[in-house]
Amino acid sequence: MTTSEQVFERPGAVAGLGVRAARGEDFGQWRELYRGYAEFYRVAQTEEQAALVWSWVQDPGHEVNALVVEDADGRLLGLAHYRTFARPLSASTGCFLDDLFVAPAARGTGAADLLLGRLGELAAEHGWSVVRWITADDNHRARGKYDQVATRTMWITYDMPPAVG
Repeated sequence: MTTSEQVFERPGAVAGLGVRAARGEDFGQWRELYRGYAEFYRVAQTEEQAALVWSWVQDPGHEVNALVVEDADGRLLGLAHYRTFARPLSASTGCFLDDLFVAPAARGTGAADLLLGRLGELAAEHGWSVVRWITADDNHRARGKYDQVATRTMWITYDMPPAVG
């Protein structure tokens, strides 16, 4: 069994929950979770966009990877999309967590802990210097969790649109 096929469990999570890499047969359940994530952030997302993201996740040569949390019955309860990035100033590689979502009915089960914990393990296994992410200022529940496992930084995020004409 390869690392991508293994299911990892953590103390403190509800019994029977595990985290693993997303697999091809997960598409339907992953799509429902990803739809919930987009709706939470009020982002309109087409089926074509979701299919493109899924194709990235399933392509071993693409930079985007996905973890999922599943229960003992094989139901997916949460997802995390992540990728590595170069850190020139420290001459190291970091991990960027693009998306983390746990189904509302599964919040409080330890699913987020499983996803974040596995990313921390992957960082150690691969020698990544940091796991980094952003969240909305008003995402208070998530920020409460993040404050327990990471350090809030002083950095402010900017988005610049592509130049036109």
